[in-house]
Amino acid sequence: MPRTILKARARARAQAQTETGQSRVSRIQGGVDLPFLMLTIVLVAIGLVMLLSASYPSAYYDLRGNTGGDPLYYFKRQGVFALVGFGVMYVVSKLNYRGLKGLAMPILVVACVLMLAVHVPGLGHSSGGATRWLNFPTQWQPSEVGKIALIIFFAARLAKRDQRKPLSFRRNTAAGRFGNLLERIGFFELVPYLIVLILMIGILYLQPHMSSAIQMVVIAAAILFAGGISAGWFIGGGTVVVGALAVLIFGMGYSSGRITTWLNPWDDPLGDGMQTVQSLLAIGSGGLTGLGLGNGRQKFLYLPEAQNDFIFAIVCEELGLIGACLILAVFALLIIRGYWLALHARDKFGALIVVGITTLFAFQVFANVAVVTNLFPVTGISMPFFSYGGTALIIQMAEMGLILGISRQNPVT
Repeated sequence: MPRTILKARARARAQAQTETGQSRVSRIQGGVDLPFLMLTIVLVAIGLVMLLSASYPSAYYDLRGNTGGDPLYYFKRQGVFALVGFGVMYVVSKLNYRGLKGLAMPILVVACVLMLAVHVPGLGHSSGGATRWLNFPTQWQPSEVGKIALIIFFAARLAKRDQRKPLSFRRNTAAGRFGNLLERIGFFELVPYLIVLILMIGILYLQPHMSSAIQMVVIAAAILFAGGISAGWFIGGGTVVVGALAVLIFGMGYSSGRITTWLNPWDDPLGDGMQTVQSLLAIGSGGLTGLGLGNGRQKFLYLPEAQNDFIFAIVCEELGLIGACLILAVFALLIIRGYWLALHARDKFGALIVVGITTLFAFQVFANVAVVTNLFPVTGISMPFFSYGGTALIIQMAEMGLILGISRQNPVT
């Protein structure tokens, strides 16, 4: 009898070691996804080169401002932030993303508190009629943290969707039958997501920051769709969201003014329409092959914020249609690879996180190009990896690190 027990224990120990070994192999098999990593590095490198080209005139002529006439001011700062971003990306890629599932709610609460903190005197910073920046530890927008917090919360809750017990109401009353109908069509399942989304949009409305609100709606819809929510809700919900955004936009003076400028930028080419007009001139002057790297003209104080939201206009001017399309092709490859990694993620939680981040990234690229070409009104959405902004770049690199961390645990890469 003792020999039988010992043999059984040995078999159990061997099986446990085998399972542990298989689990360990599944976690480290293939390492990080190299194509995704290389595409990220390429885009950051190209972005730094284009930032140098787009920013040196405004930095050189800003003698009394922050740059002190240093033409390399923006480039050097962005280069430092890029190095920090690569470090952050590496660290995040080494973390076990599954631990974020239990921290989804605390992360969401912290993000909401930070977005509200912009209204605290001394902490918040206002510019252009909006209060959406914090001054500590440097000037940055907490809405960037809010987006990733929203992604993690939605992904964590949808990952446990199969564990949810359906609500049941009494069938002998009209209210009960109506409640059962709402449960069957999935209304009660959506309530927590709607509450969180409305709360965060409300906070952004107070800033106001409509571009971030639109981005949150887009990524929320993408995660819910990937999580298996019925397509019928997106038709009805999309109609409501579009109507609500229209009311918010036209009910806010600065947004309605942007709509007017978007429709008729040439009515005020030296005022509100100047950015759009100069952007279109830059794109048109670039032609098919461009004027050559560094040879753009609109960046010489003609195009406002050439190193920020409108840097893609300088790309078109200097690299032409061919160069701009090649850069967009690299962005497209990164986005496609991101969705591919989501399809091959180890679990639903990881897959939904990748879907959320990739959709956010794709929308930012599309929206920025649409603004630069006047397809969309000016929204304040920057070009990822290209536009000047240290904290934004670090957060983007952290998001790429999170995707790489998820790819590290993919069963097959």
